[in-house]
Amino acid sequence: MPLQITNRRARNLLLDLQGLTRKPAAPLPKKELRALIGKLGYLQLDSVNAVERAHHMMLFSRAEKYKREDLHTLHESDKALFEHWTHDACLIPIEFYPYWQERFKAARQKLKQGAWKTRLGPHGPKIIKNVKQRIEKEGPLMARDFEDKGAGGWWGWGPSKTALEILWRTGDLAISKREGFQKVYDLAERVIPDDHRTHTPSAAEIRDWKCREALKRLGTATQGEIAAFWESLPPAEVKKWLAENARELCEVEITGADGTKRAAMAFKDIEERLEPPAPPTRLRFLSPFDPVLRDRKRAERIFGFDYRLEIFVPEKKRQYGYYVLPILEGARFTGRADMKVHRKEGVLEVKGLWLEPGIKWTSAREEAFRKALARLAKFSGAETIKTDAAIRRAIKLQDGRP
Repeated sequence: MPLQITNRRARNLLLDLQGLTRKPAAPLPKKELRALIGKLGYLQLDSVNAVERAHHMMLFSRAEKYKREDLHTLHESDKALFEHWTHDACLIPIEFYPYWQERFKAARQKLKQGAWKTRLGPHGPKIIKNVKQRIEKEGPLMARDFEDKGAGGWWGWGPSKTALEILWRTGDLAISKREGFQKVYDLAERVIPDDHRTHTPSAAEIRDWKCREALKRLGTATQGEIAAFWESLPPAEVKKWLAENARELCEVEITGADGTKRAAMAFKDIEERLEPPAPPTRLRFLSPFDPVLRDRKRAERIFGFDYRLEIFVPEKKRQYGYYVLPILEGARFTGRADMKVHRKEGVLEVKGLWLEPGIKWTSAREEAFRKALARLAKFSGAETIKTDAAIRRAIKLQDGRP
């Protein structure tokens, strides 16, 4: 009979695996920051800066004393992280680099055709060669260092920018740092330490590593969820891995927030991991890109929280807003808030606030909400908070008043 996992345990397990059970007010030395990113598996990068860039917000929600410069040092000076793709552009622990060899190989095949080939134009191989030679001679360069920057209609990419991205995705180049949010490209051998760059695991070793490390971070998962974690393995490969490692695995049934059960797989030591530390009750805002919510359907099943990112939804069709931050209290999502930092004015504005069904706006919750806003304002550099109107509207909505 499959091991039964209650909804409470499923919530606490996932939050613990995603680094959300650590005390948020505790210091975060650089060594612990590196360990936290390793625990997550990756740290998604995103250019949207409505409140705070996603990578900084993800770390701040787990550690309020997080220092941005520590992340830059880990990546740019210590070379403890490298930038590449999982489901999106991410900072990834450097020891994972060998397991990206298959992704580099796949990119070499994919980028020889289709839209990439079209954007390069008829002289693609020559452009790629020239771009790489310039970096060899001149050192790290950005897209703006090439004459055709901003040309073309595909994200404003010209042939040279396209060549830079191709060389990065195939592992020939690496991102040495970012200036503002612009990538600085350099030869991989000048960025990636030799012991990681020259280690080439077999295809079977890469499959084993990706499946094993995904399941460790998910705790329990279906075949599809394991495949989606790094977004570089087809489900058929995961199915093969599950069969090959059946002796290490067990079937489980997870009770969702609505009481329904869902079958999944876990390592046999799962029972030993089902009593993690309870998440802090302190109210926190998460990034819209937070890994605990990345799989929207999974998050909805476990937490009963239906979250959708509306950045790309036309304004008139948005249900909530442009940059809506989920609100986490303990192991429960209790609401969401649409926010924006007006940097020139130094104002953190709460444009909208919505509570989840069954959540009451009490004086204690309001105090916790305002304290969380104060912490976020300090982190984002805002001096003033504008939230009273949003709170009044939320209370009216809860009371059923117009």
